[in-house]
Amino acid sequence: MSTVTISASDVNKLRQMTGAGMMDCKKALMEANGDFEKAIDELRKKGQKVAANRADREAKEGYIVAKTNNDATKGYLVALSCETDFVAKNAEFVKFAEDVLETALTNNAANLDALLALQLQGTTISEKLIEMVGKIGEKIEITRYVVIEAPKVVVYIHPGNRVVSMVGLSSATAAHEAGKDVAMQIAAMNPVAIDKDDVDQSTLDREIEIGKEQARAEGKPENMIEKIAMGKLNKFYQESTLLNQAFIKEDKKTIRQYLDGVEKGLTVKAFKRVQIG
Repeated sequence: MSTVTISASDVNKLRQMTGAGMMDCKKALMEANGDFEKAIDELRKKGQKVAANRADREAKEGYIVAKTNNDATKGYLVALSCETDFVAKNAEFVKFAEDVLETALTNNAANLDALLALQLQGTTISEKLIEMVGKIGEKIEITRYVVIEAPKVVVYIHPGNRVVSMVGLSSATAAHEAGKDVAMQIAAMNPVAIDKDDVDQSTLDREIEIGKEQARAEGKPENMIEKIAMGKLNKFYQESTLLNQAFIKEDKKTIRQYLDGVEKGLTVKAFKRVQIG
């Protein structure tokens, strides 16, 4: 058991991240020595159903904008964060996010550093952010800047501009509506990778370990633990990898089957999902 002092705000933060009970969160944090990732694993090992904790949930409040270039071969996304919902809905704040996106697209900015160095209204975007902070009185920053490239890129912006997804399809001739369907799937289901082989090894190791601990907690015999954990891993693939997920509009099909039905061999080359809050 940890000797680290766990504050009420830490417990509340973990509760908001996972949806688990306050006492369960406190105990998990103590066992994990205050490490939030390990605490989430502790909760899952004990069979708690917890919300996915993904790195794309980093901005408390803000506004996300995204669009493609003219031939839809590249998608650009800018997440502008702030401290309060009031500022996130401010017309000047929204306009600034849109101006930054247009500047990124026009100049084909490769990454965030390149974007911050670009000129906007007579000064750099980096300096413009400082101006906005002085004018509005809140911390304002570009928390995510993402570019994806594929034969066809489609953007989906969920109403409210707090969840935005982009998907890159393998064929330039693919129907826009198919791309929108898959982008909406990404927004709703938050996959961790395109397919089984795209899941990083550390995630796989973590899921297998959690599966083993869950099986032990259920009192399963030790000689069955490995097999049960691999079964749970297959379920993880079905729930968390895009091509293997059930299509939300037609759940008898996977996304792979849906796309193949749209155009033979059609698949996903890249995707990105960003969420605020």
